[in-house]
Amino acid sequence: MTPDKTPRSAVVLISGGGTNLQAFIDQVADGSLDLNLRAVISNRPDAYGLTRASEAGVPARCVDHTDYVDRDAFDAALAAVIEEYAPDLIILAGFMRILTAGFVDRFEGRILNIHPSLLPKYPGLNTHQRALDAGDDWHGVTVHFVTSELDGGPPVLQGRIRILADDDAGSLAARVLEIEHRIYPEAVRLMLTGRLRWHEHAAWLDGKRLEAPQPFS
Repeated sequence: MTPDKTPRSAVVLISGGGTNLQAFIDQVADGSLDLNLRAVISNRPDAYGLTRASEAGVPARCVDHTDYVDRDAFDAALAAVIEEYAPDLIILAGFMRILTAGFVDRFEGRILNIHPSLLPKYPGLNTHQRALDAGDDWHGVTVHFVTSELDGGPPVLQGRIRILADDDAGSLAARVLEIEHRIYPEAVRLMLTGRLRWHEHAAWLDGKRLEAPQPFS
């Protein structure tokens, strides 16, 4: 596939419970998302998301990162399993591994991620507490294409919530997660309809290069 091609199939990578995965499973099941979920792959054998996949009839695979001597070896093994399913898209849904540049380059323009902050604010971990500690008024979530820069690929959609006076990291995370379950399938839907695509190392929406993420509500 070339990155400009309209996608029709996906592999989802997870590390944990898979609530975003479930959002995709539910929308595929009710017909609102015309996507062929080819497989779900986890780097952790105990990830509950593998159970969600199996119960939905989606092939569930594990490539345990602890079986490999380094990131390069793990990423090579992961890429080989992904290639078995020849997906148009790779959806990172709570996949808690930093991918090597070689992996990202191999699948350039085909990898989406969701990150719980208003990127470029707070790449990496502990985003909710970092937003609280900074005294921010707003927090949220960003869907972006994946590049070799951690959480630094071109953003596509961004959803915001106001931080409340009584919020802690847990309550903030719960409210952000509600947005994640809606915004991530919508970003994939934009790709399925051909409105969103990767071209010339950038995100394009409706024929125009995206210079900033589109707001989502």
